[in-house]
Amino acid sequence: MAIGRKEVEHVARLARLELSEEEVALYTEQLGRILEYVDKLGELDTEKVEPLSHASAGGNVFRADAVKESFPREAILGEAPKSDGAHFRVPPVVE
Repeated sequence: MAIGRKEVEHVARLARLELSEEEVALYTEQLGRILEYVDKLGELDTEKVEPLSHASAGGNVFRADAVKESFPREAILGEAPKSDGAHFRVPPVVE
C-alpha cells in the first residue's frame, strides 16, 4: 500500500495541521515505510495462532478501591491562586 503527498496533505488538513513542504515530504516517506512494514506483516503465516481479545492476558492490574479520608476543602482551596470559598476560580477559556 503506497501513500502519496496528496494523502498526507489531506490528513494534515483534517487534523488542522499546517505542514511545510519539507514536512510533507518527510511524513510521506515515513508513512510509506510504516505501510510497507504493515504489508510485510500481512505476509506472515498466522494459521496456527489463536486470536486474542487483548494483548495482555494478565487481567486487571489496578488496586482495589478503598474509602479513606480526603483533604479538607478549606486546605485545598487555600492553596489555589483564586477561589470563591467553595470553588476554584480560573480564567475563562472560551474566546
